[in-house]
Amino acid sequence: MDPLTQGVLGATLPQATAAPKGSVAAAGLLGFLAGMSADLDVLIRSSSDPLLFLEYHRQFTHSLVFIPVGGLLCALLLHWLIGKRRSLTFRQSFLYCTLGYATHALLDACTTYGTMLFWPFSEMRIAWNTISIIDPLFTLPMLLLIVLAGLKKRPAFARIALVWGLAYMTLGLWQRNQAVEMGYEIASGRGHVPLRLEAKPSFANLLVWKIVYETEHKFYVDAVRATLSPEVFPGSSVAKLELARDFPWLDQHSQQARDIERFRWFSNGYIARDPVYSNRVIDIRYSLIPNEVAPLWSIELQPGAGALDHVAYLVHREPLGDRAALMRSMVMGGN
Repeated sequence: MDPLTQGVLGATLPQATAAPKGSVAAAGLLGFLAGMSADLDVLIRSSSDPLLFLEYHRQFTHSLVFIPVGGLLCALLLHWLIGKRRSLTFRQSFLYCTLGYATHALLDACTTYGTMLFWPFSEMRIAWNTISIIDPLFTLPMLLLIVLAGLKKRPAFARIALVWGLAYMTLGLWQRNQAVEMGYEIASGRGHVPLRLEAKPSFANLLVWKIVYETEHKFYVDAVRATLSPEVFPGSSVAKLELARDFPWLDQHSQQARDIERFRWFSNGYIARDPVYSNRVIDIRYSLIPNEVAPLWSIELQPGAGALDHVAYLVHREPLGDRAALMRSMVMGGN
């Protein structure tokens, strides 16, 4: 989730438990900072291995068992900077930091990226697919409420924010299930029985969902408007990655081949050769326009690379241009 939303939700839980007329603002500030801190794992990078950060982002810092450790680390710093100056005991600072930190991984698990909640016991990436990584309708009401809670010294506002957040996630779960049902109807209409099928919210809304399903040889990508004038936006398909066919020149024992498998794990197996750039492997789960095979990131191989050379990791952030109007029409129900 975006840092602002992580901080806002991180502030909400400590504020909701703070004593009325007491340390509501301080609780919110400690929770806000602690709620964002788990994403400091993005600093674990390597100049020689561009995929290293994929393995560590949303890993141990996002594990459920790490929550008290993360809360303690935040408290050791933030109590000295904030808590002590607001007349809090270290125990209070630790409690507020831990509550704020605890919200981070659970919120990330509600998105589509995948979070290792059960590390080190399992490297399964949990993704409940109930909310986009940025959703102003989720974040802004909660932001307003935690500001009011701090200014008015009334935890009740934070409790209302928590109710809003839970209600919004419940709506997202219901919308996701509606989208999944529509996805199976799309597949059935094509005579397909999917090996697996997922629905993911499109950018910044809960109305339009990306449908990705897998058959024996291909991935199919479509979009649906799940409720409020349900509509199907047919997309396209792409062949599943097959190394012998797509990269016959690749040494199966090379670092590039190992990097493909690392990328496959990160992408939950939803990988294919880029239909435009033949030396790239794409993660088809994400695109700005939900019914397109237009990746937000990919890896690029080099035929002449050495046995120990890594792939390149690419992030694609092309301007939406005229496609912004297309996305708006999907959300608003236009054709």
